[in-house]
Amino acid sequence: MTCSITRRSFLSGALLAPWVSTLLGPEAWADQISPATLRFGPAQAFHFDGLRQQARQLAAQPYQAPPLPQAKIVDRIDYDTHLHIQYRPEAALWREGDGPYPVRFFHLGRLFPSPVKIHVVREGQAREALYSSRFFDFGKVDFAAALTDDLGFAGFRVMHSKADERDWLAFLGASYFRSSGELDQYGISARGVAIDSGLPTAEEFPNFTQFWLEPTADPQAIMVYALLDGPSVTGAYRIQAIRHQRVIMEVEAALFFRKDVRRLGVAPLTSMYWFSETNHQPSWDWRPEVHDSDGLALWTGAGERIWRPINNPPFLQTSSFVDRDPKGFGLAQRDRNFENYQDDRVFYERRPTLWVEPLEPWGEGSVQLLEIPTDYEANDNLVAYWMPRDPVRAGEARTFKYRLHWVTDEPYSSALSRVVATRASWRGIAKTPLRPAHRLWFAIDFAGGPLDRLDPKAPVRLIASTSRGTLRSPGAFQVAGTRRWRADFEIELEGGEPIDLRAYLRSGEHAVSETWLYQFIPRASAS
Repeated sequence: MTCSITRRSFLSGALLAPWVSTLLGPEAWADQISPATLRFGPAQAFHFDGLRQQARQLAAQPYQAPPLPQAKIVDRIDYDTHLHIQYRPEAALWREGDGPYPVRFFHLGRLFPSPVKIHVVREGQAREALYSSRFFDFGKVDFAAALTDDLGFAGFRVMHSKADERDWLAFLGASYFRSSGELDQYGISARGVAIDSGLPTAEEFPNFTQFWLEPTADPQAIMVYALLDGPSVTGAYRIQAIRHQRVIMEVEAALFFRKDVRRLGVAPLTSMYWFSETNHQPSWDWRPEVHDSDGLALWTGAGERIWRPINNPPFLQTSSFVDRDPKGFGLAQRDRNFENYQDDRVFYERRPTLWVEPLEPWGEGSVQLLEIPTDYEANDNLVAYWMPRDPVRAGEARTFKYRLHWVTDEPYSSALSRVVATRASWRGIAKTPLRPAHRLWFAIDFAGGPLDRLDPKAPVRLIASTSRGTLRSPGAFQVAGTRRWRADFEIELEGGEPIDLRAYLRSGEHAVSETWLYQFIPRASAS
């Protein structure tokens, strides 16, 4: 799968104290123009119902690929070159406190060559922010002098304050957007929609082609409207992003389909996993773990809590978790210990967990997880989304409402104990001989919840099963000197196909832990 941007496309962010908004009416805009200030096009009426109608009408027309202005010059602006092009702070939208946060714009480049229109909304009137090369400091990019003033912007980012050079929200490339979240560090991304991810045919990446930015009654919130367009689908989006301590976005997506879609991904999340304590093979990399997310967390419609550790498989792997009206799901970064990463430049322990909370019943379908092999941390190789059971047909319209939580941990805690580590090995316990090559040993650590209150000698049982092979010696015990409990067992392998494992802890007749799911893929099966 080829993504239109990499996970390093955005700058890191930090917290902002409450920012008081002073709204100006449309009549005041003309007085705000100076040589270093944005200029705006004529005012046009705007409301979300009109945007939805625009998307519906667009879906009835043949798809037209977005223009690529001055393509030869823009293609020379590669990733490293793009870093030298900086938006001038004095040209930021709302830089004087006349909106919730200052907003700066991204320049076009090789990774994002399609311009987007960005409008500002006040009192039901929208005006387009007009591009000019004078808003950018091109640094050493001397060839950019040949660019004309009708080029357009690539996207935008929302800053903390006029004096703070860091941002906390960014929209850039296709329909990608992300936030630095609760711990002030970018990582995982969201997308407007996923079309045919993980299929043998090429994945489709619809684009946000226009944005409308509007202040809200909450001085810490910004409303983002977006128009989506792609070969198979159009869409109207309303996204309210609120930043208090954590970042929460309420999303309404109205989708209109030009074509049948084999695999529709709703509320898609995109992240990166290279290796962790589960699968750290000897390599040139010195760090113990490298990942933006280490597991998929599920809260099913029936109320079950599930934790599925992430793999870096030898081939693309799609896992489906069938459900009805899920309460939520997310790609999570549970390991928050710097010692387990040792990277003092990119701080993986601060990467946000991104949780999807449906705001209405979604019916039958499945949460799907795509794991794509990678040998480098710059590749986003994880995708998770909700796929409705009923297939999508041309001419249909569907609406989805959900909330995105950019947080440290899953936002709705469970009373159950949680998985905190998964380890696998061909070796047995210390001081025992090497076990046969067709046997694999697993150790799963659980912590918190009821296990914190249990006596170390309490009768805790491991309930485990496997889709194939023979499970041997299952057991559970408290790890000496800690409040953690460890479940371990051995699998005698059969064949080279992937194996699905399931386990949880029980005390008496009651489950005391969430359910651990894992897919083990013997490397021999990659051939």
